Amino acid sequence: MSALPRLATALRHSLVTTLVVGLVAVVAITVTTSSARLTASTTANPITPGNFTGYGFDQCEAPSQAAMTAWRKSSPFRAAGIYISGSLRFCQKQTNLTPTWVRTQLAAGWRLLPIHLGAQASCTTRDRYQKNRISADPADTYAKARSQGRAEARIAVAAAQRLGIVPRSTLYYDLEAFNPKIASCKASSLWFLGAWTNQIHQLGYVSGVYSSAASGMKILDDARVTPGNKVALPDQIWIADWNDKADTNSTYIRSDGWPGARIHQYQGGHNEKWGGVTINIDRNYLDLRGQASTPPPISTPEGSKLYDAKCTTASINRWTYRYATPTRRPGMVVPLQCLLKQRGLYTWPVTGKWNSMTTKAVASWQKRVKHPVRKGFTRADWVSLLSAGNSGTTLKPGVRGADVIRAQRTLNAGGPGLIKITGIYDASTQKAARAYQIANGIKPTEGIIAKVTWGAFSKGTW
Repeated sequence: MSALPRLATALRHSLVTTLVVGLVAVVAITVTTSSARLTASTTANPITPGNFTGYGFDQCEAPSQAAMTAWRKSSPFRAAGIYISGSLRFCQKQTNLTPTWVRTQLAAGWRLLPIHLGAQASCTTRDRYQKNRISADPADTYAKARSQGRAEARIAVAAAQRLGIVPRSTLYYDLEAFNPKIASCKASSLWFLGAWTNQIHQLGYVSGVYSSAASGMKILDDARVTPGNKVALPDQIWIADWNDKADTNSTYIRSDGWPGARIHQYQGGHNEKWGGVTINIDRNYLDLRGQASTPPPISTPEGSKLYDAKCTTASINRWTYRYATPTRRPGMVVPLQCLLKQRGLYTWPVTGKWNSMTTKAVASWQKRVKHPVRKGFTRADWVSLLSAGNSGTTLKPGVRGADVIRAQRTLNAGGPGLIKITGIYDASTQKAARAYQIANGIKPTEGIIAKVTWGAFSKGTW
């Protein structure tokens, strides 16, 4: 064979070998990539916050892992707000906030509320917000403001993805308080938030907005009921209204908007101690229409003179609440001392034994509600005490939360009892409420508890 044919044959063999090797490499890469994708998909973090009803807190700096572990074991909170991004957030460093931190909290059962604090209203008066304000230029339907809103959304999504916060999770824009009476400020803020929502949706996430009830929340709610409104509205709202009521209501916005898609920041910055760890937090109540376990009534932080580890939902719940004295029904003393402690009248350790401090606290409560003062605690006293602290929320089938627990306990005191205390306004609770209304001359409202029935509870009517 001449040199030329031998060269051609060699080239053919070389080409075939190269193709085979290349094909194997491609297959190997494909398999490796597919495996990587499969691994990633099977180990992805859960959507957050998802369906959830209960208590949450927010704090600028993500707490340490030790703090989160301690609070997971000891506190009533199961949701935590974290500032993941934004040029104006106070906590720019976020030493603890890493993908590992996020994954660990989600695996432990925490629901995370990712917050982005970027451009603020054009009329903001806070000095630190002046460097990044929403444009109030009305040209082309506030085109500049809308462009800003889209840009902020892209930044927030990029930050969420870096932290392992998966699509379909909710990202909340933090729009701090402003004057909604300034027309250009109101309109630009509204179009900005609408653009945020549209861009968040396009990037595969759920849109949330946090704002003051009197400004950001009000303009969104007004837009919701405006005929022909063209501004996209968020999927969830986070209402800042520090009225100390653990529900999702606010006098600034209508009750029919965003049902089952609300968070209420009801208490501002303060120190709370749980599991021996103190964190400065805001308190929140979430109703995201979940199937999670019912939250307990408002708890008292460690270190407070009103805190006692013996006061749990289980220790206070009873099928019936009947007349108790220093020598009669000793099993009722723990819930009595706990409830009086919640009202600030019994500030000593819960012992389960009727002592002189219990007698003093009982008399103080009876005077407060204008009941006869005696050494025993009557059913009327129980009815008034068990309903104390309610927010006056209208209770009807499907409603859940701390006020439902109060109502269920109260009906067990003022009626035949035997209602299972679940925190969910179910058929048995509705039936008991209707029976209570009929028995006490209250016009039956199909078992719905509203102002008149709450008033009767407060008086101790049974």
